[in-house]
Amino acid sequence: MLLRCLAIQGSWNYEILGGNGIGFCVEPALRALPGGPGGEAYRKALARQCVYFNAHPYLASLAVGALARAELDQNPPERIVRFRTALCGPLGSLGDRLVWAAWLPACSLVALLLFGMGWSALGVAGAFLVLYNTGHLALRAWGLAAGWLHGMRLASALSARWLQQGPQYIGRGAALVAGIALPFASHRAIGGGPILDPVPLAVAALTPCLAMLLVRLHGKVEGWQLLFGLLALLVLYSTVLH
Repeated sequence: MLLRCLAIQGSWNYEILGGNGIGFCVEPALRALPGGPGGEAYRKALARQCVYFNAHPYLASLAVGALARAELDQNPPERIVRFRTALCGPLGSLGDRLVWAAWLPACSLVALLLFGMGWSALGVAGAFLVLYNTGHLALRAWGLAAGWLHGMRLASALSARWLQQGPQYIGRGAALVAGIALPFASHRAIGGGPILDPVPLAVAALTPCLAMLLVRLHGKVEGWQLLFGLLALLVLYSTVLH
């Protein structure tokens, strides 16, 4: 079932979206129903799992584990259908915030930092792929195990603190990495010297501090005031430099 989750979008279509994918992933568990593969219970359960379903592909493994457990526990069919429908919204929202809005940008920024530190293109691409896929494979494996463990009592798994607050923590870490990575990457992109030059080091140190300052001042200082303050600093810098 875990291996099948890697191909959960293989039969995606505009009519039932990922419905067939859920049925494909749940199918191995359904073979244990009374009557075995091809039996009446098997056929009815598989038909229930091959209707419309829309969720984030990585967190869909939670649904796969929970639905497989629900079918093998022989819960009432109408209850399984309602449960299946109710999973779409939470799994889609959580997955989008955790993966697309947090984990993927964070991995990209780590790759940008490695580029700025002088890594080769192959090394940067390899590091990104290892980091990103380690996260998403771990998420799929956890989802399948948690879904199987909790079954239709999946609310406790969805309310896990790391799952709810993960996007926030990852976002903060990504912001810090971005503040360090951008100066080094820009310095290398324009053909600058070694990364230990004073200029990129100073900018890399000041950028996260500036970002934290802007967060602290949010809602307290107008945008034009910040702009004039930065312009004043630039004028002062140019005067002292020349």
